[in-house]
Amino acid sequence: MKIYQTKEIRNIALVGGAKSGKTTMAEAMAFCGGLINRRGTVDGKNTISDYRDIELDRRYSVENTLMYTEFGGKKINILDVPGFADYQGEVASAMGVVEAAVVVVNAQSGVEVGTEIANRYAAKTGTPMLFVVNHLDAEKANFDDSVAQLHDYFGQKCTVLQFPVNQGIGFNQVVDIVANKLLTFKDGKMEAGDIPAEYASKAEEMRTALVEEAAAADEALMDKYFENGDLAPEELSSALRLSIAKRELYPILCTSAKENLGVSRVLEFINDNVPSPDEAEAKRKTKEGKTLACSSQNPTVAFAFKSAKDRNLGELTYLRIYDGELAESQDVVNANNQSKERVSQVLVCSGKDRQRVEKACAGDMVCTIKLKDVKTNQTLTTAKNTNDAMEETVYPTPVYMVAAKASNSNDDEKVGAALKDLAMYDKSLTLENSRELRQVILGTQGELQLNTVKWYFENQYKLSVDFTAPNIPYRETITKSAEAMYRHKKQSGGSGQFGEVHMLIEPYYDGMPNQTKYPIRDTQEYPLEWGGKLVFNNCIVGGSIDARFMPAILKGIMEKMEQGPLTGSYARDIVVNIFDGKMHPVDSNETAFKIAGRTAFREAFKQAAPKIKEHIYDVAVTVPTESQGGVMTDLQGRRAIVMGMDAEGKYTTLKAKAPLAEMNRYSTALSSLTSGRGTFTMTFSSYELVPADVQQALLKAYEEAAAEEE
Repeated sequence: MKIYQTKEIRNIALVGGAKSGKTTMAEAMAFCGGLINRRGTVDGKNTISDYRDIELDRRYSVENTLMYTEFGGKKINILDVPGFADYQGEVASAMGVVEAAVVVVNAQSGVEVGTEIANRYAAKTGTPMLFVVNHLDAEKANFDDSVAQLHDYFGQKCTVLQFPVNQGIGFNQVVDIVANKLLTFKDGKMEAGDIPAEYASKAEEMRTALVEEAAAADEALMDKYFENGDLAPEELSSALRLSIAKRELYPILCTSAKENLGVSRVLEFINDNVPSPDEAEAKRKTKEGKTLACSSQNPTVAFAFKSAKDRNLGELTYLRIYDGELAESQDVVNANNQSKERVSQVLVCSGKDRQRVEKACAGDMVCTIKLKDVKTNQTLTTAKNTNDAMEETVYPTPVYMVAAKASNSNDDEKVGAALKDLAMYDKSLTLENSRELRQVILGTQGELQLNTVKWYFENQYKLSVDFTAPNIPYRETITKSAEAMYRHKKQSGGSGQFGEVHMLIEPYYDGMPNQTKYPIRDTQEYPLEWGGKLVFNNCIVGGSIDARFMPAILKGIMEKMEQGPLTGSYARDIVVNIFDGKMHPVDSNETAFKIAGRTAFREAFKQAAPKIKEHIYDVAVTVPTESQGGVMTDLQGRRAIVMGMDAEGKYTTLKAKAPLAEMNRYSTALSSLTSGRGTFTMTFSSYELVPADVQQALLKAYEEAAAEEE
């Protein structure tokens, strides 16, 4: 195929709500460009972009798909992006590598959750937006209502550049304000004619407003507008390009992708008004703050925005070329780990079909295979400074956590490898092997994404996995002083074991004086990995316990602090005073004193008015204002304390302090309460004592679990 130069390339992401028609739009774009001679359908399971087994099974997009079309002498790279909120990591990935987001809106339902997510990430990355109101051939299509919602949610920057003449069944005509023509679509072709008299006044009024708004993007154009009262077609086009690039104008266009009506005009508009990669304002810099020129004459810099595994080709790495050219057999360096790589092939992607090319120029998006050590968010370069990697995509923080465990313990290793595999290819998943909880914790964006993980285990890895609520990382502490002793004595032939330890334990708090009723010979402070401190005081007088056994006693105490006496959680903030004990000249050893120290600590702990502490998080919940009351009631039912609220536009952010133990499955509850529009963040705040009734329930549950294990 032709090698496209940077100025001949356009990069767009098709984003928006689920079922808005993005995949069908991508299919129609490929058809308009002549890449396919027959359009597939989602229901027919034969589209270019939904080709993965899970997408064919579920009939919706799960991953970004890179494809392209050729139109008007340009190559338009298209990322078809999933619309469900649980896959917003794919939105984050796509927005960072394109010059414009084409936001597809369902004319029957208007602004949806996916529309808002697209806008949120476009704003974060500074990506220009074009709105395409789709499904205008549907019986319940309502263009005016969709536009009103766009204005309501995203402001008056949303500007109608087309409006339908005959929306609903039989739709095939729009008035195009930019072309100043009536466009009729038939059999995939577009005919331009005069605007009918009944729409002429409306069209003229809208065009005047558009020209005035667009001219404001450039002083010279504004001067011409004031001088002539209008702009020439080429001047209006220039003004539109500037306004769109500056995110000062969001065009609204009309289509029925299913019937391929208006799609060719959208492609034409993209060619004319979306900047080429070298014209667009750089959104992604290197980590050292350098802005790249996007010139094929410069050293190569290519960013891996996606990795995947193909059953036939193996590892695939999808690259956006930010500078220079990428060619076959080219040697490059991974700027993130300094490994040397050779690009064996450069492939132009159209879904699962890939075409080999000799090279690709700056601004293009391609994929390659069999790189040794390149992952998502890494940079390949031939620049002199091989340490200067591109800024990485920031993926959303998981909000739905589960513990994952193989149903059959013999499969533990296979399940662990599969989880690592999934988290490596989908950066919106997180994986942690929690030593504290003794669980493998998988973080997802919600139940739908978790169900996707389950699908892969059932259908791809053929493994049975149990997903359960994670254990809560409580902390155990004491609230008063207590003494205890324990004698460990064991005789089983030959040398025995003997060790006796007397100790006093006290609550620790920051700034407390280092004093006790016993004389302190030596003090050691140990900041604990899990927070808090252990202060270990040697108060032995007269040599009742030899100093060489003190480390063993400390080790026994630390073992019990790692698995606390109440619920098996970490213990913290305790002062231990070893004030007496006994040894045996033959039978005393380190093992005996470790056991004695551990057991004496456990007995003293239970007598020291022990308490359980829980994680308290600062929670910020952003919800539509009309959902505020229900969300607040739900939070209070979770033992949360609402601290305040801030209103901005149609949304209110509730600020609360909530215990982690009550926030399990909160993303599901919030989605239900807000029709999917609510979002939340959680930040650790402090540890606080649990209420008495909660502590009793935890102790009972732990005792029952321990009894079952026995």
